[in-house]
Amino acid sequence: MSIIYDLISFIMHIDVHLTEIIEDFGAWSYAILFGIVFVETGVVIFPFLPGDSLLFASGTLAAAVGAFNLWILIPVFLAAAILGDTVNYEIGKKVGTSIPPKSFLGRVVSQERMDAAQRFFNKHGGKTIVIARFMPFIRTFIPFIAGASRMRYRYFIMYNIVGAVLWVFSCTLLGYFFGNIPIIKDNFSTVLILIIVISVLPAIIGALKARKNK
Repeated sequence: MSIIYDLISFIMHIDVHLTEIIEDFGAWSYAILFGIVFVETGVVIFPFLPGDSLLFASGTLAAAVGAFNLWILIPVFLAAAILGDTVNYEIGKKVGTSIPPKSFLGRVVSQERMDAAQRFFNKHGGKTIVIARFMPFIRTFIPFIAGASRMRYRYFIMYNIVGAVLWVFSCTLLGYFFGNIPIIKDNFSTVLILIIVISVLPAIIGALKARKNK
């Protein structure tokens, strides 16, 4: 429970924790940010790490106190997001079809779902990968399923890059230009909660519709 509490605290007060990271690690802070985004997008068992909120808060600090250089920050996030999804795709491609059926991943990614995912990616793959960038948790699973369903890599990498560019630029620049507006700055934790809720809302609505139709 302590780990969960610490994680929630880190996400809800990420601006404070980022300031502490900068004070403690200086220029190495970029490497830490790279690592967080890379693991969140690249390792299928870590979908709970901050993504949108991290980009937004980093952009805010870049504008407020010059803690980060925006023109270093954006390439770092882009590299982490693209490489993370690529690694996740390769993991899915290598182990996705050999997951023990009774394991946690085996129940989540069954053969029936694999077959459905393959048909879906053949028709809507690009759109799925781009949209998933803006959806916490889901963005961690989509590259894995794309690899497991044998989506063509040349299509995957193209949409991987497009999705990463849209995600990184939009979230980071929103923080850079709007994060220091007094009403947002004074209610930063609330704004982060709203960002998370808005991000997961489409997935919740989709799941409810699917359950209703079923």
